[in-house]
Amino acid sequence: MLTVVLECQDQETELAQTLSVLVAGAVEGLISDVVVLDHGSRDGTSRVADAAGCRFQSQWDIKDIVGSARGDWLLFVEPGARPQAGWIDEIAEYIALNKLPARFTASRGYRRPFFERVGRAAPPLELGLLMPKSQALSAARSGMRLADFVKGQKPRKLACELIPSWVARAAR
Repeated sequence: MLTVVLECQDQETELAQTLSVLVAGAVEGLISDVVVLDHGSRDGTSRVADAAGCRFQSQWDIKDIVGSARGDWLLFVEPGARPQAGWIDEIAEYIALNKLPARFTASRGYRRPFFERVGRAAPPLELGLLMPKSQALSAARSGMRLADFVKGQKPRKLACELIPSWVARAAR
């Protein structure tokens, strides 16, 4: 089972886009819970999380969040990111056969413009991060942001693609 963790602030629309894709994973029994970590949103982020049955946390410590996750694996993903076709089977198979972190493959249909790819590094969670709970527990430190989990990791690449969150922001 998998716990999905999203960190957001004033990203109501992006959160709704991501959660709508994750519903299929919950229906298939892959996703056991979704946790939304908020940084003082003033929009409808909390309402979207509540309507989707997520745990919404506005005061949190990452060690407590990871420790309370129901799943044996965690998927850290940005609001607005959307896994593409086949993601449920791909993650289920990966979890069954591996013990190392992984991330999605970048969507071929949604690539950053050339100069953005060359000029600077992509945001740490642009392609998500799938990680065993035990490894996340040992890495978690108080005050840590989700993007910090990526530091020092050499995740494998999942075969399924992810439309990154910047696409949702650009569509606004």
